[in-house]
Amino acid sequence: MFHYPNIQLIDLFAECVGLSLIKGKTSGEREVELEDLKQVLQTLDVEGVVSGAIASNYQKSRIDRICKELGLKSIAPLWGREPLELLREFIAAGFETIITSVSAEGFDESWLGRKLDETAVRDLLELNRRYKVNLSGEGGEYESLVLDAPFFEKRIEPVEVKHVWKGTNGYLIIKQAKLVEK
Repeated sequence: MFHYPNIQLIDLFAECVGLSLIKGKTSGEREVELEDLKQVLQTLDVEGVVSGAIASNYQKSRIDRICKELGLKSIAPLWGREPLELLREFIAAGFETIITSVSAEGFDESWLGRKLDETAVRDLLELNRRYKVNLSGEGGEYESLVLDAPFFEKRIEPVEVKHVWKGTNGYLIIKQAKLVEK
């Protein structure tokens, strides 16, 4: 449910946006991860939780439930939005994003590290047509990593990466990255 590819970069994200970061560990085991999230949220002075859920009822319903139990607002600004429209808005807004994992028929190793741009969107549309790949990767077909965004004070630059390919699944592991002034 929670994002894990290249999670070691989370400290860089916090620095890019100039926010403090509170981390909690989880095994990632279904349902147990929710209790881990709840425990961390209970220690914070916050009014709500923002999630990036677009179409995952599993994710949204569980975050909604935790928020209700804790008296917090559950905010899902992308919920129910059309994936193609979201991708194009994301690109037009100036987000620089790369693909860091693929796990669906039609993808190959060339997608690892590929920039998410209009050319990639056209190719995703073809994968959607042929294999029913979710355009936003909401079903786990792919994961992405934002390297720069309009609100970042600095950008993330991968320095050392490793491709791992196993059958039809692959990961781009960023072994080292640095922050670059904009």
